[in-house]
Amino acid sequence: MQLKRKLLIGAVVSSLGGLLFGFDTAVISGAEQGLKAFYLLDNFAHGFTNSIALIGTIIGAIFAFSPAQHLGRKKSLSIIGLFFGLSALGCGLTDNWYLFLFWRFLGGLGVGASSVIAPMYISEISPSDYRGRLVGLFQFSIVFGILLAFISNYFLKINMSSDSWRWMLGVEAIPAFIFFGLVFLIPKSPRWLVFRKRYEESFVILKALGEANPEERLQTIKGSFEQKKEQEKLFQRKYLKPLILVFLMATFNQFSGINAIMYYAPRIFEAAGITKDSAFLQAASVGFVNMLFTIGAMVLIDKVGRRKLMIIGSVGMILSLLATTYLLNNRELGVSFLIVPVLFFIASFAFSQGAVIWVFISEVFPNKVRAAGQSFGTFIHWCWAAALTWLFPVVAGLANGITYAFGFFALTMILQLIFAIKFFPETKGKSLEEDI
Repeated sequence: MQLKRKLLIGAVVSSLGGLLFGFDTAVISGAEQGLKAFYLLDNFAHGFTNSIALIGTIIGAIFAFSPAQHLGRKKSLSIIGLFFGLSALGCGLTDNWYLFLFWRFLGGLGVGASSVIAPMYISEISPSDYRGRLVGLFQFSIVFGILLAFISNYFLKINMSSDSWRWMLGVEAIPAFIFFGLVFLIPKSPRWLVFRKRYEESFVILKALGEANPEERLQTIKGSFEQKKEQEKLFQRKYLKPLILVFLMATFNQFSGINAIMYYAPRIFEAAGITKDSAFLQAASVGFVNMLFTIGAMVLIDKVGRRKLMIIGSVGMILSLLATTYLLNNRELGVSFLIVPVLFFIASFAFSQGAVIWVFISEVFPNKVRAAGQSFGTFIHWCWAAALTWLFPVVAGLANGITYAFGFFALTMILQLIFAIKFFPETKGKSLEEDI
């Protein structure tokens, strides 16, 4: 019982970095119109303001590799919690647009770093038979954070003044500082300890985490590090396959249109003719469905595998995006129906891409380059996220712009389905020391 508790504490607490990630990602959907009015922003500056946190995630994803390797996963997670807390307070209190950009950028650094380090940490403490579900806790925490943000936005919108955007952004400080304190309770990564040649500590933690044969596992981990030094370089021919797979995975994740919905859900529903309060409530329903189907994916990911989830979800996303595009282009059919394909898309995404991406990126690279590989995958993910979030308000301002955007997302999901069927490898049940 004690062994299992140690593992669960490490996985649950570190996954709370995902809750902050999700909250920070979705909260802007409720605040973005208030920000535009308060700072008198045109469409280009508005898009930049909404995407500045995502620009921070790119930097955070790139540079997370260094503290993860030198300070360790645990210390890095505590710094991330501090970044989230300071960012939330700064955004809620400042009246200066440039300072606001700085605080949102700081929060983006936390999002980018947490998307690298938290799933990496969970994968490194988890037995292979449970790794999919435990790393899936990170994705569950993301979608739970998104749901909390949508619900918080809705109640603050109907109960607060025109400055409700300040409260929407500032309330994140509460879970951020709770996370900061809880990180001190989790164990260090046994694989990071081996990397630092602290073998006795690693053995003790492997045993405490419930590893069936900690001595054998320790020797396997040591062996994976005791190879030629040039294998520490990520960008070389032998790692071309996982690099391409991760690049495509991260690209399709964002070209599904998920961030367009998460960042601009109320605006999309308003553009279709739904009233503002109802638009915020329907955005909250997006968060609920996202969480529900993420739970389903977590239950199944280690049973049916990553690849099957990707195939099923791709089909669902194609159908729902095509239906959304059709309804946006034929609004006389009744805008009230729009929520149906949007929720079907969210369910399909959560059941596939949303649940699989962080698990896959955390397990597809070998030990020696995992931190660098994780940074690469999240860097690509956040580059596309920043670009699409910045450009979406510009596209949405064009005649039928939102309709064309969803048609484009549908096309890319057809390409993802081909990728999932033809090229996606199954990593279910493999140890982190096995090649894909």
